[in-house]
Amino acid sequence: MDHTSNLTEVKLTVTKEDFHKQNGHRSTAIWLTGLSGAGKSTIATALETELFRRGIHTYLLDGDNVRLGLNRDLGFSEEDRRENIRRVAEVSKLFVEAGTVVIVAFISPYRNDRDEARARFEEGEFLEVFVDCPIDVCEERDPKGLYKKAKAGTIPQFTGISSPYEPPLQPEFHLRTDLHSPEACVALLVEGLLERITPRA
Repeated sequence: MDHTSNLTEVKLTVTKEDFHKQNGHRSTAIWLTGLSGAGKSTIATALETELFRRGIHTYLLDGDNVRLGLNRDLGFSEEDRRENIRRVAEVSKLFVEAGTVVIVAFISPYRNDRDEARARFEEGEFLEVFVDCPIDVCEERDPKGLYKKAKAGTIPQFTGISSPYEPPLQPEFHLRTDLHSPEACVALLVEGLLERITPRA
């Protein structure tokens, strides 16, 4: 049954462009994807701190935080993971429409889901960041002890162990967190982002 047939989209009077003018920068979604332990949350929180320091309007959507609230009804089956990313993409689009730079830090293992997320945005509003780290290094870090649990069989369908991860083919940013510090990765992101969202003098 189509539940949308009786709905009418409300046209908002304050536009995205109005927010851009007021904020002094354009809005975008910065989508960090990578294995558990690759450094997504570390980079995302440091990136938000630095952008906030520079007067950029930001909001951070972290995978664990969203699953504790908005998506707490979802599990980790392939179907639920796809729905997890679909919802987050829709929420991210709302933030971009409100003139915000939204930082999204999710494993988001399936390439097609990330492509569908990108398709919801206008050209240039979705920046994919591949937080790339070899799985053996992620296992050594294992900040949450998840790889040990996955290998012990207590966490089924764990990305990289019993469930696949499909890396981006052409991300806007490719960060090797096994080779570079979080600070260096954030500096690269900030430089590239500001070129895209701030007016040129």
